[in-house]
Amino acid sequence: MNSTVAPDGPHGSVRRPTAAARGGFTLLAACLAACLVVTPAPGEESPVSRPPQLERDVEFWIRVYTQIDTDAGFLHDQYNLAVVYDTLHFEPTTTPGERERVVDRERERYGAALRRIAAAGDAPLSADDQRIKDLWGAEGTPSRLHAATEDVRFQLGQADRFRAGLIRSGAWETHIAQVLANLGLPAELAVLPHVESSFNPAAYSKVGAAGLWQFMRSTGRRYMRIDSAVDDRLDPFRSTEAAAQLLAYNYRVLGTWPLALTAYNHGTAGVRRAKETLGTDDIVRIVRSYNSRTFGFASRNFYVSFLAALEVDRNPEKYFGSLQRQSAVKFQEVQLPAYVSMPTLERALRIEPEKLRALNPALTHAVWDGRQRVPKAYRLRLPLDGTSWTRELLAQRLSPGEMFAGQSAPPRYRVQAGDTLVRVAARYGVSADTLARMNHLRVSARLRVGRTIDVPEAAAVTVASTAVPAPAAPAAPAPTAPAAPAPAPTATARAPAPTPSAPAVVAAAAPHAPVFTISVGPASPGGAVSAEVAQRESAEDAAVAAAARTRTASAGTQPVSAAQAEAIGPALGPALDAEQNADPIDYSVAHDESIRVTGDETLGHYADWLGVSTAHVREINHLRFGRRVLIGQHIRLDFRKVSHEAFEARRREYHRELQASFFAAHRIVGTELYVARHGDSLWTLTQRATQMPLWLVQQYNPDVDLADLRAGTQIVMPRVEEVGSGG
Repeated sequence: MNSTVAPDGPHGSVRRPTAAARGGFTLLAACLAACLVVTPAPGEESPVSRPPQLERDVEFWIRVYTQIDTDAGFLHDQYNLAVVYDTLHFEPTTTPGERERVVDRERERYGAALRRIAAAGDAPLSADDQRIKDLWGAEGTPSRLHAATEDVRFQLGQADRFRAGLIRSGAWETHIAQVLANLGLPAELAVLPHVESSFNPAAYSKVGAAGLWQFMRSTGRRYMRIDSAVDDRLDPFRSTEAAAQLLAYNYRVLGTWPLALTAYNHGTAGVRRAKETLGTDDIVRIVRSYNSRTFGFASRNFYVSFLAALEVDRNPEKYFGSLQRQSAVKFQEVQLPAYVSMPTLERALRIEPEKLRALNPALTHAVWDGRQRVPKAYRLRLPLDGTSWTRELLAQRLSPGEMFAGQSAPPRYRVQAGDTLVRVAARYGVSADTLARMNHLRVSARLRVGRTIDVPEAAAVTVASTAVPAPAAPAAPAPTAPAAPAPAPTATARAPAPTPSAPAVVAAAAPHAPVFTISVGPASPGGAVSAEVAQRESAEDAAVAAAARTRTASAGTQPVSAAQAEAIGPALGPALDAEQNADPIDYSVAHDESIRVTGDETLGHYADWLGVSTAHVREINHLRFGRRVLIGQHIRLDFRKVSHEAFEARRREYHRELQASFFAAHRIVGTELYVARHGDSLWTLTQRATQMPLWLVQQYNPDVDLADLRAGTQIVMPRVEEVGSGG
């Protein structure tokens, strides 16, 4: 068999059989996920390095993870983690408010001490001040100590959470190891959930990240199903597969595992910007030297906290003594032949609801209380009870009247001025907690006027006029066998107007008509969320993350209690750029007031965002009418009417909505590697991959000149499927 050497995978080159040519491109790998099964040779250095320059940081996090529980915490310098001023302990009865006051008082006390020491020069110090100065050693110059007065930070202990996570991890460690091996990823990545969630698959953060791997909705929808019936972020098995895809993507974009892991917290674009700003991929230089408003304590410490978790996970007895990890979860799966309600399934399967809930955590509250049906083709997990369940056997247990061709539509309520979750819940006769769970919200969440939310079936008379009517249900349930599914979503390339003889990679200058954008038809019956809902939720993710940026701007805004730690999720606090975690494109304006054109943008877009005419944008860039604008091209802009910040915000919002709409109906299931031949172009490639928008191709190939696709150019193509086409 002929073979060819494919480009470097996560651990280097790998020899694979040559695949058949497909439409002018050679398909080197049917799917990178299935081919890059490569592990380091014996004695080979791990790709997850532990630089000696970061050792003091790693040791700090080992102490956090092993020495103090969530009833205590360290007061420390946020830049020199070897400097730990004190350990604060709290009684179990101490309220969070009292804890915060103690922490604030102690931070102020140590800040005042540092100011005294910095001003004292060679004068004698008190015993405690001398102790503080000695912590700094030779680094404790007056100027450094004065700067440190603003850097006193509190870090809550995590030992009890880490120990519990070690025990829980046994339930999924075999699956995680297998998924990583299948993708050729370092086995060390398996400990990342210690940092993210303490291996708690039900964890929710205050910025909306969920599950074992702490995905935001907007990022999670790239790889998983997230809708009113299913939230795969809460499924430790499916979310593991998604996390592995995201990590592999980060590595391909950034080139090293320290950077790929840092991007899991800070976002691919943010880490790529740091790499380009400093001109290095050295994690030590980036952690020590990169200065950015959003690259804060959490981002600087994400990789070193991962290394600490790896050390503890490898040596649990050293730090915690003997402990017994949970046994691997064992189950069987059956694919549903139709949409079926959970009460019906419980009766047909004769399985206790508690067992079904434990095995199927991705099913939402709306499914368990009967408001939504379990989707057709969903792979329902069942206990190994002696019955070998198949799709056909389950269908035999169900009557035709219990199998439906589509999802039930819950009643909806349109929010009015003055509404709160508590007030709406009272009108519908349910608790605020229940209504919040139905809508994946906090009870304290603010409701935007005009937004629609799910409400219980029995609507109160006082709100009947404002309830949004649900689509009419069929008079009788349709048996599944003869039911024909609705047409699958179609994707067609939209032609530019006017169309040059050779298609432009990006656009002609139509104000609102980006060419080669994907136009997606009706959602499949699989239950994909609408584009409107996906855009709204993506915007909410962005708003919550932006609020988190504000809250975490100071050094002292860490949790002070176990309850707050659980609410936040990872010990480091929320990722600051969570809403753009998987987008590596830099949408910012350069110092010379220019930008680089990215996929699905036009001169008309720039004109709209600037408040000027398209002709003016052409004029300042010396572009004739009809001349093509290419991906990667530098375009100068005129900021006399809007600020850089306003332009960047509009640009990011456009791409956020574009991506949210696409991932409302599609998800990424793998990648393919192509090598271009003579005569090929990005246009020919996207025409063959009819569901592939240009911006997604660019995200997977940010360093490839897509405007000048030459023979031999290697292109990573994500493979996508329609949401609902699989379980």
